[in-house]
Amino acid sequence: MARYFIHLSYDGTNYHGWQVQPNGSSVQAELQRALSTLLREPIEVIGAGRTDAGVHARKMVAHFDVSQRLDERQMAYRMNRILPRDIAIEKIEEVSEDMHARFSATWRTYRYYIHTHKDPFCRAYSCETHYKLDFTAMNQAAQFLLSQSDFASFCKTGADVKTTICKVTHAQWHQTSPTTWYFEITANRFLRNMVRAVVGTLIDVGRHRVSFEEFKEIVETKTRTAAGESMPGHALFLEEVLYQ
Repeated sequence: MARYFIHLSYDGTNYHGWQVQPNGSSVQAELQRALSTLLREPIEVIGAGRTDAGVHARKMVAHFDVSQRLDERQMAYRMNRILPRDIAIEKIEEVSEDMHARFSATWRTYRYYIHTHKDPFCRAYSCETHYKLDFTAMNQAAQFLLSQSDFASFCKTGADVKTTICKVTHAQWHQTSPTTWYFEITANRFLRNMVRAVVGTLIDVGRHRVSFEEFKEIVETKTRTAAGESMPGHALFLEEVLYQ
């Protein structure tokens, strides 16, 4: 058996997330269908993470095992020919059998995009908000996350996780124009719905509905109901997955 990494990007608008769904389309299912068709054997694809419905990825990594050696460039070309237009293969590369797309990943980076003025060209991939936001206060609260390890307050209720411990190394709002911003966060792992819940709570800080001290209390209570609402998925992107 040979193991291969797939480096890909996708627009998640038309999918019920990364993971195979019993009654909905998924990115994982499209990849498995394409590989199984081309290789003429059942192929299971394992991703570096599980993006939710409507969430996008500029760079996702996945692996699969196959009983034959592949021409990586030719396989990437053939997959791009039969995959939907909203999924693109960057490259396919052979890796050692002990490499795992999910468990070997060391860091993942997400970005959440917002715009503060109505813009028809942002609406599909950014969240429109007209609140007057204090980004200095939001960044102060974001920096507090770097000193924390338990993010249960931002984990979707009922999520099947063994631990809510994560190591966050970067969390900051960046301005890209007078009316556009994105929040970037890097961690070794993310919980279900974590980034969207963090952003929703930081928005409350920016609106001065939650003070810095109250934000700290929200994190320390480790209760999801204490945090802000989850933001819409269409503005969230998996930006990077890194390996040692």
